[in-house]
Amino acid sequence: MEWTLSDAAEAGSRLDKHLAGRFSDLSRARVQDLIKDGHVSLNGRPAKASATLKLGDQLTMTIPEAVPVEVVAQDIPLDVLFEDSDILVLNKAPGLVVHPAAGNPDGTLVNALLHHCDDLSGIGGEMRPGIVHRLDKDTSGCMVVAKNDIAHRRLTEAFAERRLSKIYLAAINGLPKEQGGRVQNMIGRHPVDRKRMAILYDGAGKEAVTEWEQVATYKGSALIRCKLLTGRTHQIRVHMRESLGHPILGDPIYGNPKRQIVPVTRLMLHAWKLSFHHPIHDQPMNFEAQVPEEFKPWVAGMQ
Repeated sequence: MEWTLSDAAEAGSRLDKHLAGRFSDLSRARVQDLIKDGHVSLNGRPAKASATLKLGDQLTMTIPEAVPVEVVAQDIPLDVLFEDSDILVLNKAPGLVVHPAAGNPDGTLVNALLHHCDDLSGIGGEMRPGIVHRLDKDTSGCMVVAKNDIAHRRLTEAFAERRLSKIYLAAINGLPKEQGGRVQNMIGRHPVDRKRMAILYDGAGKEAVTEWEQVATYKGSALIRCKLLTGRTHQIRVHMRESLGHPILGDPIYGNPKRQIVPVTRLMLHAWKLSFHHPIHDQPMNFEAQVPEEFKPWVAGMQ
């Protein structure tokens, strides 16, 4: 693809920043890789990520076609909380990526599910069979997986219509000013750092609502019980950092490892409870994922 820089507001911008803003589906890191691999030219010459743009610059970018990845079954242990012919509910381990993607071609939850289950919903495609919702790699806790297409569609509708209850535990770096409250704002991709999400204004982003309550403290840090009323990417992580002013302990994106009150070895976010109606039988289902050992200092004083 080719274009000419014609927006005066973009003049003076770094090339990588301009490309990440122009192509919202590309992270800045991905843009920098494309530049490094010679897929971007500036005025007919190989470009540098740090190049400063000016009006009239001619830009060319090619995005190589993705190399097909065969998703294979792998014998990865799963902590199954419930399973029948329609759904599977599990306690996802921290560090487990949900589905294959660039940088994680295997060793994911999907690879484990293909080994564990004879059938999975195909609605998510080859890379995400059965996946109705996701947890971040370093988040542990409750997830529900669809084993057929009917269950997948009905669970997806339940998520969209907010007919599920999702409660998380988050250990944050400090003590909030209040004991609880409700955060409601708009969240979207950060305008500069495409790996981050941020609170946005002027109608941008999507509504994000979190109800929270402090339930315990430990060495100047707090354990927060969060009820998600929406399910935006990094929602709790953004709300703790930007709205409460205290990032989640162990958060490599929104926190600062050098300023942690309590040393931890993982992101201290756990999907504790999940409640919904069975997609086929309509029976109420309530699940609780055992609180990980790393949370025990806070849980000991939990109200």
